[in-house]
Amino acid sequence: MSVIFYGTYFGRGTMEVVKTIYQKVNILSEPERAYLAGIIDGEGTVTLSVKQKGGTRHLSVSVSGTEWALMSYLPKVIGAGRITNKRVYKQHHTPAYTYSIYSRQAIDLLDQILPYLRTYKAMRARLALDEYILVTPRNGKYSIEQKLSKDKFVEKFLAIIPG
Repeated sequence: MSVIFYGTYFGRGTMEVVKTIYQKVNILSEPERAYLAGIIDGEGTVTLSVKQKGGTRHLSVSVSGTEWALMSYLPKVIGAGRITNKRVYKQHHTPAYTYSIYSRQAIDLLDQILPYLRTYKAMRARLALDEYILVTPRNGKYSIEQKLSKDKFVEKFLAIIPG
């Protein structure tokens, strides 16, 4: 399922209405929610990652592994996200993959699986659900106040560690 977002883009002295299509996360069954939570609790991460050098942190849910059947299952059942290949440095190494989903799609996923998370990732998911949208402008442009709020959020989020 896709959601169409209409926004205004200002560039080079012109104003255009830009249509962006955001892929929506599927509505998962209870068994799918529990299974995905187990995978993420065991093999995944819930973190704030930087997509490009010098950029701001984005919410990220990812799972890494060598089992292609599991990796290919994730985007099919979730309905969003992508799989990337990890580099194989030596011939005897098994090929590995990473499934990743970011920002608002990650929020949608965490909202569905939160009741089944059991590790520190549940606390990170709860904080992300409560605050991430509030401190992250959709256009990526931060006022000074927004930047300070985002920095406080990042500090709080990354302070939640295993243990």
